[in-house]
Amino acid sequence: TLMAGLAAVTNRIQLFATCAVLTLPPPIAARMAVTIDSISHGRFGINIISGWQRREYTQMGIWPGSEHYRRRYEYCAEYVTIMRELWQAGHSDFKGDFFQMDDCRCLPMPSAKIPIICAAQSDAGTRFAAQYADYNFCGSGGVNQPTLVGPSVARLVEATAATGRDCGALILQMVIADETDAAAMAKWEHYKAGTDFEALAWRDAQAEDDPSKDPYSQPNKRRTLGIDKLPTNQGVLVGSYASVAGMLDELAAVPGVRGVMLTFDDFVIGMEQFGTRILPLMQCRADVRRAA
Repeated sequence: TLMAGLAAVTNRIQLFATCAVLTLPPPIAARMAVTIDSISHGRFGINIISGWQRREYTQMGIWPGSEHYRRRYEYCAEYVTIMRELWQAGHSDFKGDFFQMDDCRCLPMPSAKIPIICAAQSDAGTRFAAQYADYNFCGSGGVNQPTLVGPSVARLVEATAATGRDCGALILQMVIADETDAAAMAKWEHYKAGTDFEALAWRDAQAEDDPSKDPYSQPNKRRTLGIDKLPTNQGVLVGSYASVAGMLDELAAVPGVRGVMLTFDDFVIGMEQFGTRILPLMQCRADVRRAA
């Protein structure tokens, strides 16, 4: 609903809506996507959420059971297959373990390709992304370690080589910037001093419902990435505008990286800082600036 509203009042930006696959049948999600595609004139995509946090779904009585942890990406594979059949042909007779379509129809078809994004980190999730997604969010880690995401991206590159498809890596990254390195670091230390460790413990307990031992799965990835005791779910770049620009250039040079999704400590101020103070200093965007 948010993306439908934004589609009506924007003209250029690409819009992605999160689709928690356990909450909507794939034909309903496909039909809603086509509506937003029509409103946005082809600027819409879907972010697939496989459903790892059991208690999000038990509160609504729709958790399918612990077997979902093992087979959730098989479920997602059928889900995406059905949506794409409906978008490309207008009908589906798909028969699988989780869904059975009987001359299911979805018209009109979208005006443009509707890209699929996911945020898979585990080996099973990475294989799913390589086979079915157009982009995959790869989680970064640490503080001022932009290349730490390299192994995660390399796993995606290897998986896409096996499938022969193109699935680009998008990096999740937080930025805390100021005029000087010292000023930015002072903000970061202030945020860390206010860390709610009780909330972090609750967060981790939610994730541990998943029995997976994969180091990049939900219950383990924060420790793997070195962010389990930090007030963030991704790596953090802290520094002056020039320092952050330099670290983003380092990130852009990691083989396989296609883009970055930035979050900020204060999103209004942070977006303004990024556009006016950081972006002009990024060497990896110099060609884009010259073209503009």
